[in-house]
Amino acid sequence: MEIRQIRYFMEVAQREHVTKAADALHVAQSSVSRQIFNLESELGVDLFIRDGRRVKLTPIGKIFLERIKHGMNLIDEAAREVKEYLAPEKGTIRIAFQISLAAHTLPSVIFAFRKLYPEVKFQMVQALNRDLIEGVIKGEYNLAMIAPMPNEQKKIKRKTLFTENIVALLPIHHPLAKKESIRLRELMNDSFVVLPKGFVFREIVDHACQEEGFSPDISFEGQDIDALKGLVSAGLGVALMPEVTLVDTIPRSTVKVPLIEPEITRTVGVISPTQRELLPTEKLFYNFLTEFYARLTNFNQ
Repeated sequence: MEIRQIRYFMEVAQREHVTKAADALHVAQSSVSRQIFNLESELGVDLFIRDGRRVKLTPIGKIFLERIKHGMNLIDEAAREVKEYLAPEKGTIRIAFQISLAAHTLPSVIFAFRKLYPEVKFQMVQALNRDLIEGVIKGEYNLAMIAPMPNEQKKIKRKTLFTENIVALLPIHHPLAKKESIRLRELMNDSFVVLPKGFVFREIVDHACQEEGFSPDISFEGQDIDALKGLVSAGLGVALMPEVTLVDTIPRSTVKVPLIEPEITRTVGVISPTQRELLPTEKLFYNFLTEFYARLTNFNQ
């Protein structure tokens, strides 16, 4: 079994088309077909169901793909580690993140990091909380910025970077908009705009309301934090927001109001695998990340 065969197999599996895979690999279609045939002959199984040049993975092909992805990640990381060992300040960092950390948290630290290491490259992936954890465990990436921090697990390391407040975002003409702070119970008769079920932040909102003795009246669901901001700006409801998402700008026609009862917070941190070492450039960024927020936390105290 050759690495070339594996790469050809993965490309065909992704595109479900031999010719398109060949074009992406910049090789002849016949070369791809021959390597896939040789791989199947060596394994003694059919990896694809064929319909002309269109293909689909067989059940055993799907299992093989999942296993081989992990193996190729290890091979790619080994090659990167050798290269980055000689020049970690010129390597590549693969990091995943939640959308609520995209507007301010992650850009701030990357901007500061690149002032010191301008030649480092970033490959970034956006994902939901559960997918971030799974991606780190499976080796799709080694670092993920996540909020709130997940429960302790054997396969991931957790490092809390900071704790942030959850605040209320109200339409500008809301009766409570001019108050310096409010209690969550004061919003129990309002319509809420929230993220869909399945988002961890939706669980935080639902739990906080339930602890105060009411279930939020959901008027609209938005697919991300920016969508919620727009819905509040349009006067379609109130929302609870991570304060970090409102650091740079508060949407037009809205007001941010702190919550004093209960005080709702979420932890923001970084996770990495317990069963793999970070690559040299990733270690460089991880250490910078933790020191950056440690200094910021000390400064704010």
